[in-house]
Amino acid sequence: MSFAPAGGNRNSKNLPFNSDGEREWSNGICGCFDSFGTACLACWCPCIVYSRNKSRVEYLEKKGVAHPDGGDSCTGDCCCYSALGMFGFGWVLQTGTRAAIRARYRISGGGCGDCCTVWCCTCCELTQESQELELEEQSLMHH
Repeated sequence: MSFAPAGGNRNSKNLPFNSDGEREWSNGICGCFDSFGTACLACWCPCIVYSRNKSRVEYLEKKGVAHPDGGDSCTGDCCCYSALGMFGFGWVLQTGTRAAIRARYRISGGGCGDCCTVWCCTCCELTQESQELELEEQSLMHH
C-alpha cells in the first residue's frame, strides 16, 4: 500500500502498514551510516540538519514539492536550536519535527518514544528524518 495524496510516494519502500494504518521508518535508527555526509553534519552541527529537515517537511506540506534548495540551513530555527543546545536542550525542538514527519508518513510511534530517540541518538535521529524526507523528494522528481 502506498500513500501519496498531493505529493510524492510517502512509502516508496512499500513497507507494510499495521492494523492502525501506520508503518515503520524506511530506515532504522542505525541506518544513518547509509547517509554518511548527513550523519557527520548532524554530529558536528545538528542545528543545521534540524533546520533543513524542518524547512523541508514544511515546504512539502505547503507546496507539495521538494524544497528547491534542499532545505534552509541558517535560519531562526537553527539559531534557536543552537541557543538551546548550549544548555543541552536542542533535542527538545527535534521532538516536534519528528512528530510532524511521523504524521506525514504515517509512521508508528509516540511522544515518549520520540523524546527518548532524539535525546539518546540526536545525530542518528536527524539523519533518519532526512532520509525519510529524501525518499519522498526523490519520488517527486520521477513524476
